[in-house]
Order: sequence, then C-alpha cells, then structure tokens
Amino acid sequence: MWQVIESLVAAGTTVLLCTQYLEEADQLAQRVVILDQGRVVAEGTPDRLRAQIGGDVVEVTLRDPGDGPVARQALQAIATAPVEEPSAGNRLRIPVLGAESLPDVVRALDRAGVPFSGLALHEPTLDDVFLALTGRRAEPAPKETS
Repeated sequence: MWQVIESLVAAGTTVLLCTQYLEEADQLAQRVVILDQGRVVAEGTPDRLRAQIGGDVVEVTLRDPGDGPVARQALQAIATAPVEEPSAGNRLRIPVLGAESLPDVVRALDRAGVPFSGLALHEPTLDDVFLALTGRRAEPAPKETS
C-alpha cells in the first residue's frame, strides 16, 4: 500500500491519509496534522514537528525489568517529556535536549543503583512528538497475554 501511495504522490496526486500509525505518516506525508481528542495540537512537516520538541531520545536497556519504576523516576528530571516504557519491559525512552544529556542519563542511573546493558541516542519519531505534546502514546500499548 505504501508503494501505491508513494506512486500516486510522485505522479502529482494529492493524497489525504488518515492514520494512527505515525511511522506511516512519517514515511508517506509531506505535511502532518496531529490530532488529540478531536483537536489539532500540531501541524507541519515531519522534520519540523520533530524539531519542535527540541532534542533527541535516549533509549536505555535495563538489565532487570523490575528496575523500570526506579529508573523512570530517576530519569524524569532529565527528560523533556514523560519517560516512556515501551512494550518491552526492560527498555525506557527518554526525550532529552541532545547528545550532551548522555552523561546525565548514566549518572542518574548510577545514583539510583540501576544497572543497564544498553544506551542509544536517536532522533525523535513522530510517536515521540505525540508523547511530548499530549503526555501519552498515540496508540494504546498492546495488551499482554498470560
């Protein structure tokens, strides 16, 4: 479907795409309007929207998923928006001002006594933009099955 939409746009057709999958919007759209509970909270190009939240995202992989609450609390002081715990319980996503925040992330985890096994810095996604603007994820977290 993405290829069909890209072909239509390349041929000069204007396409209005409504989606809750922000990765899809990021890949396909030249202009994005973010709605939250029926009202416009932001609009612009994907790059402009990412720049609007000002910074990067640090993803931390914890050694023990049980350390999530302590780590989240320790890292919230550094974060520019709520610290998010994606469906994988041992990972945290921390919106930060930039790469210069990496030492602060490491120090905060060290002070809290939380060991980690991975640390990555990347540009924010449109999901990160939605989280920063609304304080919650764009789509509900998948329900865990027992």
